[in-house]
Order: sequence, then C-alpha cells, then structure tokens
Amino acid sequence: MAFSLLRVVLSIKTSAELGFADSDRYAGRVLSSKFVGKNSRKKVRWSFCSLHDNPKQHGKLPVLSSLVANTAGEAVMYSEQKVYDVVLRQAALVKDHKMSEIVVGVKPDMVIPGATYSLKEAYDQCREVCAENSKTFYLGTLLMTPERQRAISAISVWCRRTDELVDGHNASHITPAALDRWELRLEDLFAGRPYDMLDAALSDTVSRFPVDIQLFKDMIEGMRMDLKKSRYENFDELYLYCYYVAGTVALMTVPVMGIAPESKATTESVYNAALALGIANQLTNILRDVGEDARRGRIYLPLDELAEAGLTDEDIFNGKVTDKWRNFMKIQIKRARMFFRQAEQGVTELSQASRWPIWASLLLYRQILDEIEANDYNNFTKKAYVSKAKKLLSLPMAYGKSLISPSTHAQPEPQSMTL
Repeated sequence: MAFSLLRVVLSIKTSAELGFADSDRYAGRVLSSKFVGKNSRKKVRWSFCSLHDNPKQHGKLPVLSSLVANTAGEAVMYSEQKVYDVVLRQAALVKDHKMSEIVVGVKPDMVIPGATYSLKEAYDQCREVCAENSKTFYLGTLLMTPERQRAISAISVWCRRTDELVDGHNASHITPAALDRWELRLEDLFAGRPYDMLDAALSDTVSRFPVDIQLFKDMIEGMRMDLKKSRYENFDELYLYCYYVAGTVALMTVPVMGIAPESKATTESVYNAALALGIANQLTNILRDVGEDARRGRIYLPLDELAEAGLTDEDIFNGKVTDKWRNFMKIQIKRARMFFRQAEQGVTELSQASRWPIWASLLLYRQILDEIEANDYNNFTKKAYVSKAKKLLSLPMAYGKSLISPSTHAQPEPQSMTL
C-alpha cells in the first residue's frame, strides 16, 4: 500500500516511490469520506488540483463543492477539502522553513544518545533496505544529492514498514491496537526518541526537513481503513483512501526533493501537483489489480459508478470482460489520466536534481493504463505491466523533460474558499 508509492523510477504495484512519486499497493488504497446527496450541495470556490472528473462532460472539468449540508442541516466536508487543508499546512511549513536547497552533512561519529550505533550507520541501514527491496527506486535516488538520498531512504523505509503491517507476512495478526501503538511510536520518533536504528534515521530526517507529522499519521489511518473496509461507495470515499495510502507519500517527499530556487510557482501549487501524482498512481494500481483484489474479497472501485454502468459486485468477482465493463474502465482510465496531467504541472518546478527520477516515475507508471487498454480491459486475469524495453525508452524522454526550466512568472495564490 503506502510504501509502494515511493517505489518507481522506479518500480510498480506497491511501486511508486519517489516523493512526487509512485504509489504501490502499499500506497495503495485511497481516501475515504462521505459523498453527500447532490441535491444538498452548496457552491464553494477554491483552488485545488485534484478535481473530480465528470465523465459525461468533455469540456472543462468541474470542481465539486467541498461543503454540503446533510439531512440534519449540518455542514459536511468533502474529502478533497479535508486533504487540501493538509496540503496548505505542509506548504506553510515549507514557507516558514525558508529553504530551497539543504546542505547538511551527517557526521560519521555522531552517535545516537542511548544507542550503540552512529547516525551514519542508521542511514546506511535504510539505504541497504531500499537497495534490496526497491532496486529501481534506489537507482533513481542516486541522481540526488547525498543529503536527499539519505532522507528519501529514511522516509521510504518507514512507509514500507507501515505498509507491511497490513500487507506483510504478519498482517493477519495486526489489530487496530497495534496500529495505535505504531502511531505512538511515530510521535516519539518526531519528538527525538527513536525506538530503533531505522527510526533514528527518520527522526533525524524530520528534524532537518519541514515534514508534517500529520502526513505520517494519515498513512497509518489508511492502514486502519484496510483492516475494516473493503468497499467504497463513491469516488469521494476512494479519493480519501488514495490520499491516505499514496498521496501522503508524495507530500512527505516534496520537502526533500526541493523546489527550484528560480521557480515562481506557488508552494501550494507544487504540493497540489505532488498530491495529484500520488492519487494518479494509486488509481492506476487499483485499475491494474482489480482481479487480484477481487480474489481477496476487495473492490476498490466506486460502487455507485459501477451501478450506473449496470455492473455489480458479482460481475467483478466473476471477472468477465463485457462491453459494460469496457465502458466503465474507459471512464476510470480517463480519470486517472486527468490526475497525471495535473501532476505534470508541478514536476517541472522541482529542483533540477529531483526532476529526472520523478518524470521517469510518472511516465512509466502512466504506461500501465496503456497496457490495460492493450489487454482489451481484461484486468481480471491479465496483469498489465510495462516491458523493460519500454521502460528504457522512457528514460531519455524523462531526461529531456527534466531539462525544462521552471515557470518564470509568478502564479496567484490559491483563492480562499467563499460560499
């Protein structure tokens, strides 16, 4: 689920790894919140990149109102606005930190208080875990500065460990209480009280880079969802799940990737684009793994949209490709591609050293959607994957895109919400 997002220049299922990066199964399931009846919506204007796509519209995509009234007349907030609030807080942290490039050395003899290992050994251990379990991701990080390499590996390892709580060998024994203990351990880590060597590396990373603890807590919340939820009533619920397990990873790593000093883009717009890439990757994971998830009794597709297409749970479990299924998949793929397009707007604004691996991740992961189409939308029994040859061909294109200069014209700040 979540860890996978950090995994792709460079890998792919729980494989999307770099900050802006991919999302794998671990980063994999999405945001959840309640979609309220259409008749009770109030119009709310706000600037946010991950808009819901109405497949019936071929022109400008609409922005759903983020506040509605429920049957009791109380204000209810949509998932997008909940997530946007987190984006604004993370962006504010970066602004306060007043950083564009970080140059911080790790002293080899810097021993962790109360421990027998040095900080360098802690980071080296994280690098080894990444090199062993996420080879393509690890190679992508080699393009970054040493400081960024260390930080990304520390974040990646924590995400992997979190994901494995519900997707690993002992997942059947994990309880909500175990996740509560993991969250308490996270709080200790942020307070400078790491539990082990791997925690120590992340504890140092979050002391050097402006990363909000809420992103890490939200990922844990995504793990809680996987313990209790196997259906999503609508895309609003699915979007929230995607944020929890994949969007969080993208937002965690942007402070490490860095925004180009010459960029005139707003910090919020860059973070919105990063979030869009996380959502796009997770939606792609979901569409690729429909059959695999169905065999586990799970359906990560909006049930209301399935019903509108004339499909039921049984159609998913039976795994038969029909015209109804093809039409449904075309709509879902269109939505995922919309998020990829939104993500492209922000990759160029990253620091030069971070652009190539992120562009490679985006281009490679998006090709999974092409492979689903090539398989005649049979994601029940066929696994859509990108061949090594296509991956290699994508790298020069990604490099070329990484050379594009950031925007040189200031962009307006996102508008505040007005009812």
